[in-house]
Order: sequence, then structure tokens, then C-alpha cells
Amino acid sequence: MRSSLDSESNAVTVQVSEKGGKDAQHARVQDMETGDESIDESKVKSCSHEPTDGGWDAWGTVFGATMVSFGTFGFVNAYGAFSDFYNEEYLRNYSATLISMVGAIQVFILYLFAGTAGAVFDSIGPRYMIPASGVVVVFSLFMLSITKPEEIYQQFLTQSVLFSLGATFSFFPSMGLMAHWFKFKVPYAIGSVTAGASIGGIAFPIMISRLIPRIGFGWTVRVFAFITLACFVIGTLTIKQRRPSKPLPTSISVLFDFTAFKDPCYVFLVVGCWFSVFAVFNPLFYVGLSGEVANPGATINGYYLAILCAAAIIGRVSPGLIAGRIGRFNILCVSTIISTILIFALWYTSFAQANLIAFAVLYGIFSGPFFSITPACVAEISPIERVGARIGGSYAFMSSATLAGTPISGVFIKDQTTENFRNLVLFSGVMSLVGTLLICVSRFIRNKKLIAIA
Repeated sequence: MRSSLDSESNAVTVQVSEKGGKDAQHARVQDMETGDESIDESKVKSCSHEPTDGGWDAWGTVFGATMVSFGTFGFVNAYGAFSDFYNEEYLRNYSATLISMVGAIQVFILYLFAGTAGAVFDSIGPRYMIPASGVVVVFSLFMLSITKPEEIYQQFLTQSVLFSLGATFSFFPSMGLMAHWFKFKVPYAIGSVTAGASIGGIAFPIMISRLIPRIGFGWTVRVFAFITLACFVIGTLTIKQRRPSKPLPTSISVLFDFTAFKDPCYVFLVVGCWFSVFAVFNPLFYVGLSGEVANPGATINGYYLAILCAAAIIGRVSPGLIAGRIGRFNILCVSTIISTILIFALWYTSFAQANLIAFAVLYGIFSGPFFSITPACVAEISPIERVGARIGGSYAFMSSATLAGTPISGVFIKDQTTENFRNLVLFSGVMSLVGTLLICVSRFIRNKKLIAIA
């Protein structure tokens, strides 16, 4: 929407363009006797809230949201390194399945309250929401740093519950805010934000492997707390609100937008993503452990997760650069197809170091679009005023898969042998295949032509 003011003729012309291809509407108001002008304030305000697709405030918001993503979902992405440490040293008296539940509940809570977080953020705005979320997240890390070995309930309370409750009220609203600042560049903006999570997935595991032997678990986590505090300070200063605040919703239907499930394209997309979630987190949690079981004592074992997350930066950012030419749904379909093939062709066939390195690199690249393009696909088929609720609702729907997927996978490796890990990989591949097929159905509902930008 665009407003043009002509001061020489003392006239105001407001042009309103609608996405559905309707003819442009023009409003011109002028007092011929006095020369005074009156402007439709609602139109001007609506105009001022349109995405800018650039500018200092827009890119500053991207930078701040990326820092928040680093300190929140980046920490979640590092759980594979925590899991290895817990299994080998800190929580050895507990089964791998129970330890995996710490990470599973962490992601479950993060996803479950995504819709609620978006609605609260729309009402309160980033000025108070980001620092409030930061206080909870940083406090949870300091509490995690004083947890005791072999007391797994303490990890559940601090790392799974408290951390995720704080993180969800900053990460998802920050990502949803990209659709308010960007229109054509929204896949790239969201990709940049999710890349912050990948960078966290590189940095935190490396620090875990290097710092814990030197300064211990407690001080290592305190270092993470101070880093996260810095991230939230930057986010508080740079994240800006684009659209006006709205009253806090009183109905759950407003938080999750159940009407979205009347759209078959949306339904197949989120159900496909639900199945894919069963597989997409397993490499993050178990690729390092599978390497340790197959090649005990190898130096590279502690770095598979960092390698995967480093490659994921490419997979999360680069699709945004070509999404406008190729289509968001096309990118998501191709990337999930290739990810499924990689699970069967590389991870399942061999746990040799060369295979695992190749898998970590390639899977990181081709699984990356699942995290960055999925919300952009939801945004593409959603009204602008419902983008936050629909993105939040899609993640809330997927939360049950995050809760069940990793523990179910952990059952396969109750006894950690290479054969049991192959069963885990096979389960991951099958779920990924089902999810891919459903996502491809949503793409053809979006556009039935095989060769088309969709």
C-alpha cells in the first residue's frame, strides 16, 4: 500500500493495491475553498505499517533476532553435545531414552507455546518482551550450572522447562516479526535468523568439549549464560516493532487460528512437517553418539554436530536468496527429498568416519531449509494479520512430534550397538519419507503444474 502527497496541488492521493489482483482504488480529498486537506487516517496508518523490505530498522531487527536465535535455539541445537556428556559422565545411572527426554521436552515446550508467545508479543511488543524473556533464559542457565550429577530432575526443571519457557517468548515472535518488515525478502530474513541457531549449534558443542575438561560443567554453563545475556542485550536494543500492538487475545482460537485447517494446503504442509520432525532432530541428537559407538575414542566424534550445524548455515540462508525465482514450496520439497535420500544412502549404510563427515555436511545443507523455509511457506499462504498465529499454530501442532520422536528413537538404542543405531536410522528415514510425500502434496495443491514457481 502506498501514499503519495502532492503539495503543489494541495491534494492527497492514496493508492491501495490488493494482492488478489483487484483494481487499484484511489482516494482524493480536497477542500476547494480553504485549500485544507483531509487524509483518511486509517489508510495512512495502514500504509505506514507495510513491509519495507529493507532499511536500518528492518536489518537491525534481523540482526537482533539472529542474536536471540543464537542464544535460544542455538543452545537447543547443542543438546546433542549435552546428551553425549550426560550419557558418558554426568547422568550415567540413567538410560539413554530418559536422557533424551531432557532434549525432547526442551523442544516440545519451545514449540508448544509458540502461538501463545506470538499473541503475547503482539500485545506487549519487543520493548518489554525481549528483556523479560532474556531474564528467564539467563536465570535458567545459572540454575543449570549448579545442578548436581545423577539428579536428572534438576536438568528437566532448568534445561527443559524453565529455559524453554523463556526462549519461546522471544525466538518465535522474533522470527514472526520478519513478515512485518519484509515481503519479497522474508525467506532470506527468516533464514538469517535461523542461521543464528546453527551458529549456536557450532559454538556451544565446541565449547562443551573444550571447556568442561578445563573448568568443569558448572562454569562452562555460566559462560553460556553470560554469552546469552550479551545476545539479549543486543536484541533488546535492535529489535523494532513494525505493526501496532493489539489487545491480548482472550480466545484460544485467536492464538492458534484453527480456521487454517480448512485450507488443505496448510493441512498437508503441517502434517508433513509433523512426520519430518520425527527424523530431523535425530541427526542433531545422535550423529555424534553413533560415531562414538562405531569409532570409540576418535577425535572427530565431538565435532560431528558442529560440522552439521556449520553446513546448516548454508542450508538455512541460501534458499532465501533464490526462493523468489524457484518458489518456497519447491525448495522445501526438493530439500526434504534429498535429506531423506541422505539418511538412507549415507547414515544407514556405514558409520565410518568418512561417511559420517559426508553425511553431517550434506544433511546440514539440505535439512537447513526445513527450519527456514517452512515458516516462510506458512507466511505465503496466510493473511498478513494471521501470519504470527499460523506460524505459531504450526509449531504447536509439531510439538507432539518433538516430544515423541527423540525418546522413541532412544528406545532403539537402549543397548548402544551399531546394529541398533541402524534401526534408529531406518526409523528416521521412513518418517522422513512419509513427511516428504505429504509436503509434496501440499506443493501440488498450491500449484498443480510440475514446472512452476510455487
